[in-house]
Amino acid sequence: MRAFTYERASSVEAAAKSAASNPQARFIAGGTNLLDLMKLEIETPTHLIDVNGLGLDKIEATPEGGVRIGALVRNTDLAANELVRRDYGLLSRALLAGASGQLRNKATTAGNLLQRTRCPYFYDTNQPCNKRQPGSGCSAIDGFSRQHAVVGVSDVCIATHPSDMAIAMRALDAVVETVKPNGSRNAIPIAAFHRLPGDTPHVETALEHGEFITAVVLPPPVGGKHIYRKVRDRASYAFAIVSVGAVIRPDGTGRVAVGGVAHKPWRIEAAEVELPNGARATTSALLADARPTEQNRFKVDLVERVLGAVIIEARV
Repeated sequence: MRAFTYERASSVEAAAKSAASNPQARFIAGGTNLLDLMKLEIETPTHLIDVNGLGLDKIEATPEGGVRIGALVRNTDLAANELVRRDYGLLSRALLAGASGQLRNKATTAGNLLQRTRCPYFYDTNQPCNKRQPGSGCSAIDGFSRQHAVVGVSDVCIATHPSDMAIAMRALDAVVETVKPNGSRNAIPIAAFHRLPGDTPHVETALEHGEFITAVVLPPPVGGKHIYRKVRDRASYAFAIVSVGAVIRPDGTGRVAVGGVAHKPWRIEAAEVELPNGARATTSALLADARPTEQNRFKVDLVERVLGAVIIEARV
């Protein structure tokens, strides 16, 4: 790990301003992803800004009937919160499907959204990776691609986003609240928060450098059965091969977001009109532009099967 300087932020505005003044600065809270990347010298910040003391660890009902989740709320606390369990069961279930209990005790809401891909070529500094070193190439495209994206891919990156929580947030139409370095407030719909790779896979979110997440806001609860199913290679401490987060109403309509298949949580609202027609019709619309490799082509069928199981569960 390379040497770095350290400060404890005194306010949200001060944290954003400090980060903006140093291109190599990073915020740190739980550090469950950042510290690993620093040890491997994939991330090499010269300055860390500790934001744990900013009081952003509350879960509060909003006047509109939704809920505001502070950026520093730990994943364990969010999953166990009575309001979240009652009204946003999809979110609670997705969180409990992620990582391990130890990591959930440290990981934060904002950090979960910002975690970086677990592509093995991204983590291997001996291999070319456009996400790690722009312009160097993508080893995954002609390499071992079983776990990689099948939709929303580009010619320079086929990595997937690893977050379970983000899948639920996408299905629930969350909004990410931030403070910019100039002190202005911003609200980014979750649909626009994560970016597809295009020609710049290293630019992963809509955040400006120094822009600081303060909270995630969920709108009023969505009626229906909340279900999260995750298919992985082992029962715990593993990232999704495919995951499906859905809210299905009694009439068969609803919402669905898919993980493990794209560079961002994958939801196509227009495809949801097919939910009453079953998993095959919905999957065909969801993955209409899929570009799988020979090794991960099975994911298209797997999404259909997992979604089919979700639809059946919703009827019980």
